[in-house]
Amino acid sequence: MTTSPLSGVLIADFGRVLAAPYATMLLADLGADVVKIERPDGGDETRAWGPPHRDGEATYYLSVNRNKRSCALDLRDPADLAHAVALARRADVVVENFRPGTMDRLGLGYERLRAANPGLVYCSVTGFGAGAGAALPGYDLLVQAVGGLMSVTGEPGGDPVKAGVALVDVLTGTHAAVGILAALRHRDATGQGQRVELNLLSTLLSSLVNQSAGYTLAEAVPGRMGNRHPSIAPYEVFPAADRPLVIAVGNDRQFAALCTGLGLPELAADERFADNPRRVAHREELFALLSARLTAGTAQAWHRLLTPLGVPCGPVNDLADAYGLAGELGLRPRVSSADAPGLELPANPIGLSTTPAAYTRRPPRLGEHTEEVVNWLDSAG
Repeated sequence: MTTSPLSGVLIADFGRVLAAPYATMLLADLGADVVKIERPDGGDETRAWGPPHRDGEATYYLSVNRNKRSCALDLRDPADLAHAVALARRADVVVENFRPGTMDRLGLGYERLRAANPGLVYCSVTGFGAGAGAALPGYDLLVQAVGGLMSVTGEPGGDPVKAGVALVDVLTGTHAAVGILAALRHRDATGQGQRVELNLLSTLLSSLVNQSAGYTLAEAVPGRMGNRHPSIAPYEVFPAADRPLVIAVGNDRQFAALCTGLGLPELAADERFADNPRRVAHREELFALLSARLTAGTAQAWHRLLTPLGVPCGPVNDLADAYGLAGELGLRPRVSSADAPGLELPANPIGLSTTPAAYTRRPPRLGEHTEEVVNWLDSAG
């Protein structure tokens, strides 16, 4: 029988909404026992975030709470709070994304728990850190705005546009999972836990990668370029006869192959397009020439012609098409848990050859495991 890599790791999950629950779901998929603490009157806010719904449950909530147990505790009630503290003291990991100071006021702060459990890994997720930004609300859309992402997303001269998903929350949750795993590795080596801190703003600034480095290294402040790349051409969306087509040429060899495939070999020999810097400088002329040819065929036809030539390209898919493609490629993009075979969710993308992700529990109903968890805490003293 295969042992999950995080078997035996107990996580007390006080996270809500997206960033923290996404992190704990990733760890739960890898075998951690995640006990999700929820308020009895409604639970995690995302339980009410719909439509869409599946059998009366919000798909938003379902998307990030697989493989967990739900324990409904009112942290304003002394008896429930005592059970929450007992769970946190026994846990290997505590994850929370309350506003800074909230957990301390409840007696669930890091310093107090560490005194009772020196090996505790304690992960806090905030919007803007625990210092001067502690009082600021950590909403993904707000961080996309003030953190610069919207300044580089959208059409030139047009309105700023957010990403089509709460991307900063997802990135922060992913980084939180990495931080927790690093802290657990350190604990295994030394016996000492530590605090892991993430904030949405810092995560976004790091995740802006080349755009951020262009500013920190060269003081270049980028603007919105639509679907174009600031440093590469042709690397954008083109019109085809039926729907948009992405072409993502990254080097001169690919550009020559593109020109050959389109029946425009003269473009590869044109001095304006001889190398990437010149293609970037003359991107408008290049876009017009390529578009005139691409509109003569469908996106899928161009994809079938150009891909074997080594040209990175593909149609702009909706989610149905995207899942269809992943299925065709054998990537198993949809999975269901053993206890709910008809409830398919997006698969964990981490592939492990010996200890793969396991799907044992459906996302829990509110308070589904309260009695089970409380009885265990009481029996453990």
